[in-house]
Amino acid sequence: MKSREQEYREIYMAEALEAYDAMSRHISELERNPQDQDALNELFRLMHNLKSNSRAMGFNSIGEVAHHMETIFGLIRSKEKEFSGSLATVLFTGVDTIGAMIRAVGDDQDLPESTALLDNLDRLVRGEEPVLDGETADEDANRKLELSDLVYIQIKKLDHLLNLVGELIIDRDRILTLSQEIGNSALQSAAAHLFRITDELQYSVMDARLVNVGTLLNKFPRVVRDVASAEQKQVELTLSGQDIQIDRNILQIITDALLHLVRNAVSHGFETPAEREKAGKPVQGQLVLSAQTERDDVLIQVTDDGRGIDVESVRRKAVERGLVSKEAARLLDDSAVRAFLFEPGFSMAKEVTEISGRGVGLDVVKLAIDSLGGQLRVESVLGEGTTFTLVLPTSIAVKGALLFELDERSYAIPLMHTDSVVSLWPDDLHVVGGLLMAEVQGENVPVVSLRRLLHNGDGPLPPATRAEVVGRQDIIIVNYNNRKLGLIVDRFLRQQNIVIKPMSKPLDIIELFGGVTLLGSGQVCLVLDVPALTRLFLARRL
Repeated sequence: MKSREQEYREIYMAEALEAYDAMSRHISELERNPQDQDALNELFRLMHNLKSNSRAMGFNSIGEVAHHMETIFGLIRSKEKEFSGSLATVLFTGVDTIGAMIRAVGDDQDLPESTALLDNLDRLVRGEEPVLDGETADEDANRKLELSDLVYIQIKKLDHLLNLVGELIIDRDRILTLSQEIGNSALQSAAAHLFRITDELQYSVMDARLVNVGTLLNKFPRVVRDVASAEQKQVELTLSGQDIQIDRNILQIITDALLHLVRNAVSHGFETPAEREKAGKPVQGQLVLSAQTERDDVLIQVTDDGRGIDVESVRRKAVERGLVSKEAARLLDDSAVRAFLFEPGFSMAKEVTEISGRGVGLDVVKLAIDSLGGQLRVESVLGEGTTFTLVLPTSIAVKGALLFELDERSYAIPLMHTDSVVSLWPDDLHVVGGLLMAEVQGENVPVVSLRRLLHNGDGPLPPATRAEVVGRQDIIIVNYNNRKLGLIVDRFLRQQNIVIKPMSKPLDIIELFGGVTLLGSGQVCLVLDVPALTRLFLARRL
């Protein structure tokens, strides 16, 4: 396993060698046509980037040469110097020296001496015919050609490769199952080897798609500065966990959602400087954008020390909008009340926006996270601040799932939304207000037969009775939008990684299923969509 330092060093080397190749090309173009402004601009940019990257990695001598070269190209660009004569000779020598220094870093060797070059570059800046020797021609004749160890690949090519790997995994599982049924030892051995190879291939392809979360997080200081300036607020942004890795496509999908949360935090979450001072808070608000890992998930959090969410105001508004009865609303805990903020259109209410400073467009943010099989959590203390947590899978290609059986058919449910599995007896279940309820880990959870939920049509669910509960009940506790729901199934099967494929027409319009997967037996297995199931239950129980 490579260390982070090794990975950064390899990336630096690849980019530096690529920059060196581009410098060599552009300086030759400039020699042919000293008026080539595009080549000159590109040389200036390359030197500037190499200077910054080298200094960031601690290769200060490379950064110093690049800095001096950048200065000269700046003077040429501003027409204060001409690319000709000894100036051109020194700049060619500078590019060659940079190449030699980069190669020395890659070979873990001492960097070549650059004092004479720096002295000549300083002379050129001061307007002083530099000190040249006769070794340059010999060095040019013996120059080595280097190729980068890094290959840049378009994301769509990696997407295609990952899809092929997914198909391979499905066939692999079928072959493994068949080999076990046939019982041929040679076939079983070959199948086991195929399993190991495809497993390694799958994770290698997934690893190739990983990028640092910092590629997105590092873009937010400017966003925060601009919004804070427009709102006349003082906000300090702290970033952490930039080196956490995640699938590039996941990062792309959550970009707008994260942008929305950060803008809302600054624009609505923070009080004005006067309000903060009156509340005894520092005038400057603190915003933290962080990433961390939790088991197989990546957590990205947006935390502010602003005004927080007024839960009682949200509770009243939920009753006014008919989302919950007044009696039921009184029984909801704070997290269940805050979940109403994710309902479509709910946050458009002026009162909630003014009091909590939260909610506008949170349903859109939630949909983006749901599309990935992720979760969006919110925690808040009135007057102290709010934290939004995006719970994301590391990869969207292969997902952990729990397989179960219902009416002799196999179904899958993503582990991302699976809280726990329990087996309960009739005495453990109670009927409250026409709903089956069970106490699971100290919490009352509504329970419903998945068979009834899937096959009851569009009307409301009939009131539950104890009489319908006979024998041991296998129950999957799912969690969506801070709401838990127990689904009664026929029996649990096993936990395994699955490749989810989209539903084909016309089944793709059925919201309850998020796709299909093919089991090792060749059986098509429907994958349940927990958000859709939860919404269906809430709609039908009214």
